[in-house]
Amino acid sequence: MRVWIDDQHPIFRRGLGASLQGHEHEVIGESADFAPPPPSAGIDALVFDADGHRLGRAVRHVEGTEVRLVAVVPQADEQSLYDAVDAGVAAILVRTELSPASLASALSAVAGGNAMLPARAIPKVLERAANGSPRRPRSLAPRELAVLELLAGGNDTRGIAAELCYSERTVKNIVHDVLMKMNCRNRAHAVAVATRRGMI
Repeated sequence: MRVWIDDQHPIFRRGLGASLQGHEHEVIGESADFAPPPPSAGIDALVFDADGHRLGRAVRHVEGTEVRLVAVVPQADEQSLYDAVDAGVAAILVRTELSPASLASALSAVAGGNAMLPARAIPKVLERAANGSPRRPRSLAPRELAVLELLAGGNDTRGIAAELCYSERTVKNIVHDVLMKMNCRNRAHAVAVATRRGMI
């Protein structure tokens, strides 16, 4: 498989790439938090850090393409795994348990049209899906809550960017992630739901 690696830590990125040397997979390139953006053509798999907002960004990036997602999650908690499965991720690897062999195996499984989950998580995820259990709201990161609080205070994108020292584009990305996580139609809806739930 032709692989692109996205992770904010350069040493970890290069370690992943080095782990694939000698296997049938080829690392095409790498990025940090999707900068530069992975190409939408010319790669078969995107291996990425799925912490926080990055899952949603990865899903949006490969939407409409044949690129398969291989998520590296910080820990194997049920909600993170369910979110990744629900998002259509092909393989999930736990960061603290990652090895050259497990990375290569995951990519080989994906290349064969299969999926790969941490073994101990499979029964819980399948049971939850089979029972149709409602998903808990996906937790918001501290910076997402900060943006939500400023939205509730009546701030617009420019005001939030100035307050938090972010670019306006970053604020728009955060707002988009908040709307997706909370399943809300717009900013006002998100503020109303967050207020009702006591999140802000």
